[in-house]
Amino acid sequence: MTSDTTPGTAYDLAVVGAGPAGLAATAVALLGGLTVALVDSGQELGGQYWRHPPRGSAVDRGEDLHHDLTTYERLTKTVQDGVQQGRCRLLPLHQAWTVSRLGGPTAGPDVPEELSLHLVDRAAGPGRERTLRVTASRMLLATGAYDRPLPFPGWDLPGVYTAGGIQALLKGSGVLAGNRVVVGGTGPFLLPVATGLAVRGASVVVCEANDPRRWASGAAAALALPGKLAEGLGYAAALARRRVPVYLRHAVTAAHGTDRVEAVTLSRLDARGVVVPGTQRLVEADAVGTGWGFVPQLDLAVTLGAELIRSWDGNQVVAVDAWQRTSVPGLSAAGEVCGIGGAELALREGQLAAEGVLRGLGRPAVTDGRALDRMRRRIARHRRFAAAMAHAHPVPEGWTSWLDDSVLVCRCEEVSAGQVRQAVRDGATGVRQVKQLTRAGMGWCQGRMCAPAVGALAGGDDNEVPERLVVAPLPRGAHAAPHAAGPSLARHT
Repeated sequence: MTSDTTPGTAYDLAVVGAGPAGLAATAVALLGGLTVALVDSGQELGGQYWRHPPRGSAVDRGEDLHHDLTTYERLTKTVQDGVQQGRCRLLPLHQAWTVSRLGGPTAGPDVPEELSLHLVDRAAGPGRERTLRVTASRMLLATGAYDRPLPFPGWDLPGVYTAGGIQALLKGSGVLAGNRVVVGGTGPFLLPVATGLAVRGASVVVCEANDPRRWASGAAAALALPGKLAEGLGYAAALARRRVPVYLRHAVTAAHGTDRVEAVTLSRLDARGVVVPGTQRLVEADAVGTGWGFVPQLDLAVTLGAELIRSWDGNQVVAVDAWQRTSVPGLSAAGEVCGIGGAELALREGQLAAEGVLRGLGRPAVTDGRALDRMRRRIARHRRFAAAMAHAHPVPEGWTSWLDDSVLVCRCEEVSAGQVRQAVRDGATGVRQVKQLTRAGMGWCQGRMCAPAVGALAGGDDNEVPERLVVAPLPRGAHAAPHAAGPSLARHT
């Protein structure tokens, strides 16, 4: 492994995450005349929402699996134009492992410290990673979110995925996770996952844990965004045409198999989410995808000390002002780190965040005043819609009753539900104390997969966000090699 550093402030703006929020922010910043470094751990622009196979591969790009590709193509063209002009540096396959402040205390959000982003470049493959540092006067976190999994008996069998994992296989590799797939959990994200599988020829069963009548209180928010309603109805019609069965107030409560999943148990749930006795049914399946919402990726924000608040869905999220600026001078945030709300909300927040950066630097706006007002109103409508969805699709309160003591909750450290419950009986409260007694959350994923379950079993905060100075796995020797000369602004590629 080799290392390099970037002396001085090489960029006006560093953007972490190349999904909808990050792409929109980068495009606006470039149009406003700024120099930008765009960092993403993936190989292609677009994040999870616009995930594509690597360019040049023989895999079908699956354009029918995507929405609003016109916007994607417009944004990527602006970014690529910036690269050609030497004002944008793309850093794909670069994982941010920490971030730091370089300057002393400052006064106000428009007089920031320099911010330094520490990266691992994985483009050359395992064993040939190198570290580097990107420094900027402003930084935008658009790091998105990851699936919230909930454990159940058999969830560690091969063939059991998160719903997002199944969609990533389909979009990124053109691979069906199985021929007979059960998609379960809660929320509208289950619909595009199930539809994509069914269109590609899989036999699909869908089970939604909540009652659709919960949507009644959010009808006004839904009607304010007719495009969202049309999208949902389109998925429903596609599933109906393919005769995909949809079980409401049902959940996958067990997976069965020897070497891999062969069948699942579907159970009807009562109003609290407890299994109704005698309602279990066995369904053959060779793949399962469960989705219980998403958890914002907050590690870098927490490392810098950004203020967090509760979002509409109960998640901790980054607190931002009217220009998407955080409590840390020079640091902005946009997209799912500010609240789970979908791609269009992320796009608009990214655009607004970049306008805030331009404003702070004394640069002219790219978006005119009237368009900016319309954008703010649209952001407000999307946030109301997201809050309505969160109300309609909560994680069922009684889901922990599905777990017997033998079920592994933390798969990295092989900690069972029984061990977590015993730790609670021994006096542990919350995720942190259970971690100290059982090692739950100390494995490879650092609690990202098990923390919601541990928190629910412990009766504490299942959205506790620990500070991690190293927020991603870092190969040994990352700092052992001599430092090479860092890239300068003139060496954009």
